[in-house]
Amino acid sequence: MNRDGPLRVLVFDSGIGGLSVATCIHEQLPRASIVYLADNAAFPYGDKPETVVIDRCCTLIAKALKQYPCDVIVVACNTASTVALPHVRALADVPVVGVVPAVKPAAQQTRNRRIGILATPATVRRVYLDELVEEFAAHCEVWRVGHPGLVQWAEALARGVPVPQDRLDTALESLKTAGVDTVVLGCTHYPLLLENLRQSLPAVQYWVDSGAAIARRVVWLMGRAGKLEGANADTSTRPQPVTTALFSGPAPDAIAGFMAGLGLQPGRVTEHWCAPS
Repeated sequence: MNRDGPLRVLVFDSGIGGLSVATCIHEQLPRASIVYLADNAAFPYGDKPETVVIDRCCTLIAKALKQYPCDVIVVACNTASTVALPHVRALADVPVVGVVPAVKPAAQQTRNRRIGILATPATVRRVYLDELVEEFAAHCEVWRVGHPGLVQWAEALARGVPVPQDRLDTALESLKTAGVDTVVLGCTHYPLLLENLRQSLPAVQYWVDSGAAIARRVVWLMGRAGKLEGANADTSTRPQPVTTALFSGPAPDAIAGFMAGLGLQPGRVTEHWCAPS
């Protein structure tokens, strides 16, 4: 951890979902520079073979680190974290933080022991989610919803397309019928849909995602490495929290304005950046 200069964080995702995590990091480390890297040319990762996901993650992250040396890498994608995290750690000489569905805190917060897990179809099918539920929520009734539309609707928000509320209501009907009081947002895209999710499930008391926990982990790692000096200072002289936003495919038309709405004004947006074959 010998990079000079202000703290810089690389946040990687297959699309814009990682912006929800970047927002949490910015809230806890307002002076840190964020490089956002989206492999949207291959979005979504959930329907790709694991070997393809691993190769794309490692190729893009390695290229990003050469151009933008960073102090910590956040893999803000459930699929990538599940299959590629050990490979990313092997290529990087800085800490790597992944994302896991927040089943444990959800099980601690629920009052009626009825939990809903919203995730991608791929995440819902993965054994590691079974293991999380068995380890932390065995005392609860758990309903899982893996609907392919949610990540697509979140991605469309960055293009200025409203969420189809009626279709979202239908997708979440099973959770409403089950009477869950706690919902795990098991994909980093889903916090971007929170306003609409609340409309669909007004009785839910607790919406639990991993963003804040990931940010706390980054703070802890950077504190241990002595990289926090100035990272929590006033942001009035730093209008662009995201140094650059890199997209392996075309950038969403309204992405700069969308990011600004999240408090993540980008200094630069680059599309078709180093897309692997």
